[in-house]
Amino acid sequence: MYFTGIIIAVCTFLTIGIWHPIVIKTEYHYGTKPWVVYLFIGLTCIIGALFIENTILSAIVGVFGASALWGIGELFAQRRRVLKGWFPKNPKRLSDYENDTVTSR
Repeated sequence: MYFTGIIIAVCTFLTIGIWHPIVIKTEYHYGTKPWVVYLFIGLTCIIGALFIENTILSAIVGVFGASALWGIGELFAQRRRVLKGWFPKNPKRLSDYENDTVTSR
């Protein structure tokens, strides 16, 4: 039997599960400013995956990179969720939210 697909699927599920709270915590503590860090991590991982010969490891690194890039959009979506009141605002960063309004998206 071949377990490559199952291993990649489980790792993909875990990677997405890891990025979800990372995005929420990042927006809470730092706002959307770290999107550049997400971009760097994503591109680095995807480019790195091109040079990894092992199929499983290459797939995991690629999925991690794609999840980081997806996290950029989620970071801004999280900000909109905070503005809608679905998630708490960081009391130390209330001034960051003063001039923002929720756009319907």
